[in-house]
Amino acid sequence: MKRTFFLLASLFLAATVPAQTPPPPLISPEVHSDNRVTFRFRGPNDKEVAVFVEGAAKPVPMRKDDDGVWSVTTEPLAPDFYGYTIIADGVGMFDPSNHAVKPNFLGRSSVVHVPGPASLSWETGNVPHGEIHHHFYESGVAGDDRDFYVYTPPGYDTRGKQTYPVLYLLHGFSDDASAWTVVGRANVILDNLIAQGKAKPMLLVMPLGYGAPEVLSRGFGAFRDRALTDRNFDKFREALLTEVIPRVEGEYLVVKDRNSRAIAGLSMGGSESLLTGLNTLDKFGWIGAFSSGGITEEFDKEFPAVNSKSTEQLHLLWIACGTDDRLIELNRKLRAWLASKNVKHVDIETPGAHTWMVWRRNLTEFSSLLFR
Repeated sequence: MKRTFFLLASLFLAATVPAQTPPPPLISPEVHSDNRVTFRFRGPNDKEVAVFVEGAAKPVPMRKDDDGVWSVTTEPLAPDFYGYTIIADGVGMFDPSNHAVKPNFLGRSSVVHVPGPASLSWETGNVPHGEIHHHFYESGVAGDDRDFYVYTPPGYDTRGKQTYPVLYLLHGFSDDASAWTVVGRANVILDNLIAQGKAKPMLLVMPLGYGAPEVLSRGFGAFRDRALTDRNFDKFREALLTEVIPRVEGEYLVVKDRNSRAIAGLSMGGSESLLTGLNTLDKFGWIGAFSSGGITEEFDKEFPAVNSKSTEQLHLLWIACGTDDRLIELNRKLRAWLASKNVKHVDIETPGAHTWMVWRRNLTEFSSLLFR
């Protein structure tokens, strides 16, 4: 009886108390026709809110209106994809009004697309599209279950006889194996370049870049532990050479020689490309490094066999970095060391910091040079 009375009382109260109308959804981000972007965040009880946009020098403060909605409109942004984070009272978070998220093990963020002309390589165009394949396997080298992605170009036919060259494309520290497709737009870039005749049809293989998975638990401080860093690099090279490449070459129609095999990557992946490519010159004929970081300046120790003779069969050694990147000095020293060894290489410096806006452009330029 008491239970019935309580239930009836609850129903009576629910019927007599007016329901609160939820606030209208916010539009955030809102991209304007002049490429300015307005960010909005509902936080009536927050004291200070800002937004940090990828590539910016510092967070931009937002202002609160009478309804408790914070907002700010940026200056016009160059067409691209930008990661951004809302910072409310010192706590970084996703934009709750935006479903688009940039994956990352240590620092996920929201994403805004400022659209541009079809001439930009990362804009989806009216061209034939390749396919992305997602593979899983148990790594005996790293001691975990992991994945890798494979992009096959338009026209790839598993029943056909045409074979293709391969670019092994590596992500940076804290990224996952999906980074080059979800964030870097690598498949879109290759679709466009191939359609325009600017790149040879090729496969992209994008593996998980951690040879020692425990490196992630240490955050960015892991690079202060030289033994851990070296183990991470060495084990990654072993996993790539003994697990990923054999599986790719066993399951896909690819040319199985160094002249048709390239390796490139960004940041940690740039260093992995150099450490793997330059220390196994019999495996790779093309090497690209974008904003490399994590290696020491003891280049004679890092690359013991590198000299003008050992690298004379290397078709391309391409080293790029943004001029505003904190890693620019390391990359300049590496290039100077290569020059002292009379090793042929291409020096690339572009405007920009340690961001995907730089790396999308790096991939566009580098991939157009391959397998010629």
